[in-house]
Amino acid sequence: MSDVLRLAGVSKTYGKDGPAPVEVLHGLELNVARGEVVALVAPSGAGKSTLLHIAGLLDTPDSGLVELNGRDMHGLPDRARTEARRRELGFVYQFHHLLPEFSAAENIILPQLANGVGAGMAAKRAAELLDRVGMAHRADHRPAQLSGGEQQRVAFCRALANEPSLLLADEPTGNLDPETSDRVFEVLMGLVRETGLSALIATHNHALAERMDRVIRLGEDIS
Repeated sequence: MSDVLRLAGVSKTYGKDGPAPVEVLHGLELNVARGEVVALVAPSGAGKSTLLHIAGLLDTPDSGLVELNGRDMHGLPDRARTEARRRELGFVYQFHHLLPEFSAAENIILPQLANGVGAGMAAKRAAELLDRVGMAHRADHRPAQLSGGEQQRVAFCRALANEPSLLLADEPTGNLDPETSDRVFEVLMGLVRETGLSALIATHNHALAERMDRVIRLGEDIS
């Protein structure tokens, strides 16, 4: 299997020109193969969010290689990085960050329109995704009318709207109670498996992490 994501020798230090620089990542090696679901487990302050930001092209390392689908992202202009992020990456966060004034379907349609998809095709894709996660009957509801688990399922659909090759998720069930967390995780894994997507999922839930293909723990050998 080829790698969708490869980080090689990635280092990142914050405040390096100040009196107390903080080295967050040092020589990190990480890969996510095509179709693989990788769990990222790390204590607070270990660099998990920094790693996800670098992998998601939201931040740049001080040194090292960031390769997405075999393409080196280093040195690309902002516009090219934004384009790669929009077309190739999907993001899910602990909080759903849905737009409150729009319906569930509209929250999934909007990123497609921004990516140049026609309104009809975008609406069809949104309907298909909502149906996959058992939310077709809630398509016209706004986020405030949905439960926490339902909101996160819509967030999953939004992340997959533009058919990315890699999903990056930061504690996607961390804001849910254990029972809802388990159900929502099953929905996420079902979506990932059905679409053949690769995923890097950060979680503090060790039981969920063990249900993924591989577990990476920051601070250990993760090459």
